[in-house]
Amino acid sequence: MEKPLKYAVFGAGSWATAIVKMLCENLNEVGWYMRSVYTKEYLLKEQHNPNYLSSVEFNLKQLKLSNDINEIADYADVLIFVIPSAFMHSELEKLTVNISNKTIVSAVKGIMPESGLLVGEHFHNIYNVPYDNIAVIAGPCHAEEVALERLSYLTISCSEAKKAKAIAKNLSSDYIKTKISDDIIGVEYAVMLKNIYAIAAGIAHGLGYGDNFQSVLMSNSIREMKRFIKKMHKMKRNINNSAYLGDLLVTGYSTFSRNRMFGNMIGKGYTVKSAQMEMSMIAEGYYATKSAHVLNQKNTKKTQLPIINAVYEILYQGKDPKKTFKKLTERLD
Repeated sequence: MEKPLKYAVFGAGSWATAIVKMLCENLNEVGWYMRSVYTKEYLLKEQHNPNYLSSVEFNLKQLKLSNDINEIADYADVLIFVIPSAFMHSELEKLTVNISNKTIVSAVKGIMPESGLLVGEHFHNIYNVPYDNIAVIAGPCHAEEVALERLSYLTISCSEAKKAKAIAKNLSSDYIKTKISDDIIGVEYAVMLKNIYAIAAGIAHGLGYGDNFQSVLMSNSIREMKRFIKKMHKMKRNINNSAYLGDLLVTGYSTFSRNRMFGNMIGKGYTVKSAQMEMSMIAEGYYATKSAHVLNQKNTKKTQLPIINAVYEILYQGKDPKKTFKKLTERLD
């Protein structure tokens, strides 16, 4: 009989907390790495995360908590990374344990800003993890709805169906439905891009555009996403599936969406810095916007990305949101 694989989550934000909750529905023990000593000590005392999803109470007997990334990396066979992309590099630099034989799962909603690599590509290039041992978790699924145990859906992408099914099984429950995919690169790009489009939706809302424009914006966003992903990784995929269109819609429309919230503040006149200071959570789309822009600029035949370009001009070039979106409206159909 095969020994059951050990799972661990790296990160202590809302999405990391939600994934730990999902795993605890199925596993006797879950490793959990968090950088903050305070968060760990508080959780051990009060049984919930002090900063995120505080309504979720954990059975401490199920958790192996540590502030040592190497202890948890050594403990587990399946490592699920949920650290914001802006901080991934500095956290991974602490690793001394060999993880080349581990299964790496990215639940990071962005790419490595230092290199422009997808998280899976980073683990393959830097840590020699075979692509067959790399998986990606996509939605549509908000952490806050997981906490409330509202019906949610996940897509687990991996080139090896057996691994994808095993991960999916350990995340499934009465309120979490899962499916698998082999489009690991496309899904990882989709997870990154949907946050940019959510910022665009937020900016539009902050500027006073209504539901009619929002529907046109989302319709153009999914087509723009399709063009971008096809340029980066050409394969047969249905862009209308939940991992692409579904995740885009929930991120663009939901009141739980931090990227939409960030965009809304920009549309209302906040500077980028003041909007970031106002928020308690990271808006991954801010970093993803620059990464997507740079990746497209590197292509000899650039993809038409009017929405991403508009968000980039506002966030990184200081362009006026009102004037930029007025120009954008002329390019959408």
